[in-house]
Amino acid sequence: MNFELQEELVALQDVARRFAAETIAPDARRWDREADIPRDVVAKLGELGFLGIFIPPEFGGSGLGDLGAAVIMEEIARHCGATALLLDAHNALCSAHLLIGANDEQKAKYLPKLATGETLGAWALSEPDCGSDVAAMKAEAVLDGDTWVLNGAKHWITNGHYAGVYVIMARTKPEGGKDGISAFIVERGTPGLIIGPKEDKFGMRGSDTVGLTLEDLRVPKQNLCGELHGGFVDSMKVLERGRITIAAMAVGLGRGALEESLAYAKQREAFGKPLFEHQSIQFMLADMAMEIDAARLLTHKSAILSDAGETCNVDASMAKLMASETATKACLNGIQIHGGMGYTKEVPVERYLRDAKLTEIGEGSSQIQRMIIARHLLEL
Repeated sequence: MNFELQEELVALQDVARRFAAETIAPDARRWDREADIPRDVVAKLGELGFLGIFIPPEFGGSGLGDLGAAVIMEEIARHCGATALLLDAHNALCSAHLLIGANDEQKAKYLPKLATGETLGAWALSEPDCGSDVAAMKAEAVLDGDTWVLNGAKHWITNGHYAGVYVIMARTKPEGGKDGISAFIVERGTPGLIIGPKEDKFGMRGSDTVGLTLEDLRVPKQNLCGELHGGFVDSMKVLERGRITIAAMAVGLGRGALEESLAYAKQREAFGKPLFEHQSIQFMLADMAMEIDAARLLTHKSAILSDAGETCNVDASMAKLMASETATKACLNGIQIHGGMGYTKEVPVERYLRDAKLTEIGEGSSQIQRMIIARHLLEL
């Protein structure tokens, strides 16, 4: 078993690390304060190929796979969780769903623009009263001749404010439960697609999150994405991939807390010596380093399995669960190591903590991941 990244992924890691340090880190605090990531930064992500991570080269994408995505996500999240979340929703949710469900004509129409960043992608599954319980979805789609008519509301839609294309789930069989859900491709500007205001969030503030209202939203019959009533199955596949990228994001945020805390502990003195020379601080940093490395290994394992075409649902849940809770713990310890300074916005660890908490919620909460893992154990 080789734990080292292949040469091409090391090169990719270097590119992502330099970009994050030089372009993202200097302004991430401002983006958090202003609750917006500038469009020119998104364009640069497209130029680097980071908006086409999963999209095959024939559609203008990078075709990197899950391990490549994990490498990029960790490096970007190291300095800004919100930028990583933008990438996650675009790549691992919207584009990934199109890759799973779209037909050849749909792929040729939408994937090239998503790959370059000409169009930003969003994915709409959750509703005001329906998060983890997807079977309780209320938004509906009714076929009227050659047109699907969508009505309902969607919530927590990342990239929803700026997106040019949305993959929206709606109920197509009222009595079908989870087996009566389908996916639809909806373009920005379609009459009946009402984009709500940005949510004023605790963390991930630079990433825009909105609600969507579907009010007699009409889309052509050919905009059905995937099999009729097959939206639930495809969505679960999408979430499996999304949990790997969320795990990598959490690893990056935890690593950020560790590296910032280590630097601070080396230069800050207390009781006549650097903080790092106090054993209690050493133990905190040691635990952070050990747990983050373990979370990274679980994340890379699930990514490698996914790239090999093997089932990794439980592995992805384990990685996401451990990485997200490790990140939150590391950020809390980072604030503790920084003392009073850590409770201010003068240092980034407080922002990392606010960003990290989302990784315990998005793409299935920690409780959902434990349910997935436990059910797997019961089947052994």
